[in-house]
Amino acid sequence: MKIVVIGGTGLIGSKLVSKLNEHGHKAVPAAPSTGVNTLTGEGLTEVLKGASVVIDVSNSPSFEDDAVMEFFRTSTANLLKAEAEAGVTHHVALSVVGTERLQESGYFRAKQAQEELIKASGIPYSIVHATQFFEFMKSIAAAATDGDTVRLAPVKIQPISSDDVAAAVGRTAVGAPVNGVVEVAGPDAFQLDAVIGKGLAAKNDPRTVVTDPHAPYFGTELQETTLLPGPDARIAESRFADWLAQQS
Repeated sequence: MKIVVIGGTGLIGSKLVSKLNEHGHKAVPAAPSTGVNTLTGEGLTEVLKGASVVIDVSNSPSFEDDAVMEFFRTSTANLLKAEAEAGVTHHVALSVVGTERLQESGYFRAKQAQEELIKASGIPYSIVHATQFFEFMKSIAAAATDGDTVRLAPVKIQPISSDDVAAAVGRTAVGAPVNGVVEVAGPDAFQLDAVIGKGLAAKNDPRTVVTDPHAPYFGTELQETTLLPGPDARIAESRFADWLAQQS
């Protein structure tokens, strides 16, 4: 089965391409570096010829509110139009657990807009909501840093490894479209401020984590369970402590 992976040269995309090809599929990475640009439509017609499934794990190069909204609206609309013309029968997109609860954030408003376009397209689809990647903890700390202080809310987070995300997206892609959302998460829930503090300490980072219930998370204030998946989430096996030990 030919599967086109939009964003196929990135962290998740490259893992997906490898995993799918190992299982006998023809996985094709599509990105500007391979001649495919979803913002302009360049290369879409050619790469989608003969494709049964398209997986979109691309991300905006800018997280500025207007730019990220333009990216997801334009790229998703171009992609869905090209898929309809090519006869693609399953559109799979990677999104984030809690997107619908994080609408004070411009980034998550853009992800919600992306999901709404997919649902309205008429193409059978599956949306995979993943909790934050282990690898993203560094970015969370950076976004919350003010000088030598990292301000974070004492809320729950249940991070997942990028390998497990890629595996979950791949399994979803080769299955029947669910025409809905599938949630995936890591096996352990942590308090956000505590787990970021542990990660910084493991790397001998001198920054100090300060607990602040009102600290924004990429522009939005969090409630206790905003970042947690629902009770039907598929739980991955890789543990954050093991991953962190490997990084050290």
